[in-house]
Amino acid sequence: MSAFAGLHRAGDPLLLPCAWDHASALALAGRGFRAVGTTSLGVAAAAGLPDGASATRDETLRLALVLGREPFPLSVDAEDGYSDDPDEVGEFARRLAAAGAVGINLEDALGPVDRHAAKIAAVRSAAPGLFVNARTDTYWLRAGEDDGRARETARRLDAYREAGAHGVFVPGLTDPGRIADLLAHLDVPLNVLYSPAGPSLPHLTDLGVHRVSLGSLLYRRALGAALEAAADIGAGRVPGGATPSYDEVRDLR
Repeated sequence: MSAFAGLHRAGDPLLLPCAWDHASALALAGRGFRAVGTTSLGVAAAAGLPDGASATRDETLRLALVLGREPFPLSVDAEDGYSDDPDEVGEFARRLAAAGAVGINLEDALGPVDRHAAKIAAVRSAAPGLFVNARTDTYWLRAGEDDGRARETARRLDAYREAGAHGVFVPGLTDPGRIADLLAHLDVPLNVLYSPAGPSLPHLTDLGVHRVSLGSLLYRRALGAALEAAADIGAGRVPGGATPSYDEVRDLR
């Protein structure tokens, strides 16, 4: 975990692309990314299951068992840990670590702060080698007055840090001023979710963000490219964009 933790640096943030299967993970690692994450939406959608509903525990573990043996650092999006029982979340984290994962992402879904903190503490106890990235959904799920959300975000992240989180994640936060304020408040690495409508990677680097996740963006772009290609062919056009060869994809194993 210490090597993975060392990738979270202000001024040189970890850009974390998120895979949904074995081929996408190996293709991303082959492009030189320093680590690979998983996307819960991509894993769920590929299996025909709902995201964020604790329905993909088995699929997530199976993917970790496949990817954990690969030479790149793997961080797993585990939604809320797939349980409200901290001990069950800790046991799932232990199995991820045993599979070879070096990080876990746990989201609070705006549930009780003390329950999420207990999950973090359970993961730290059961899998001390895992980098725990504690996510709060104050900007992802909750609309409303921004100052109130900023205070609630800081309150939640303080509790998660005290419970043992190595880093914290605030998807949906795109305002540069709010990001800077949060960085000044925190003493652990801050992870934000890249948004095409938000700050660029160089801007986030200048702000001092430690990690930039791509979440489900690559999966959704891949679906979009497939639909565009099918439409182009149907319209008599040659589809554009990069297309890996059959042999290149076959060799992703």
